[in-house]
Amino acid sequence: MTELGSVTWPPAPIRTERLVLREPEPRDRAAFIELLASPEVHTYLGGPRPRDELERELPETPQLWPGSFVVDLGGSMIGQILLRRATGHSRPAAAGKADLGYLFLPRAWGSGYAAEACAAALDWFDGIFPGEPVVLTTQTANIGSMRLAAKLGFTEVERFRAWDAEQWLGLRPPATPST
Repeated sequence: MTELGSVTWPPAPIRTERLVLREPEPRDRAAFIELLASPEVHTYLGGPRPRDELERELPETPQLWPGSFVVDLGGSMIGQILLRRATGHSRPAAAGKADLGYLFLPRAWGSGYAAEACAAALDWFDGIFPGEPVVLTTQTANIGSMRLAAKLGFTEVERFRAWDAEQWLGLRPPATPST
């Protein structure tokens, strides 16, 4: 995965009804460690990273790169949204397209925060890159992620096997400009 291209980064914070999508700050470090070390979060992502390794390796301010948003609820990080260019994707239908990814702390599950944050990030993307489609890959066993993909307008392009599991590749067509 690589950066999105010539995007001014970071953008102004993106505000939704309940959330703020913003750049990482030093106060987010503990939440990033919790997110990356969580067995629940990484059930369908190959497993968590060891907490002690993350404590040693994660910088004081988590890395900032175009397309990476902290999802903030009431001043605390509850998740991360990633929009990156899928230049090295193994599936031809995804190669070179923007790829949406998301991770949320288990305590934030079930409240619609992922849908709200992803929709806001996709709206931002549509404003910066009008006419570009977005892809999303998830395991078919991840029912919550499959539901979210459908809610966000992704439709199945193909299923394939990778990392010892069936994967689902969805495509969200470019947003049509409003008249």
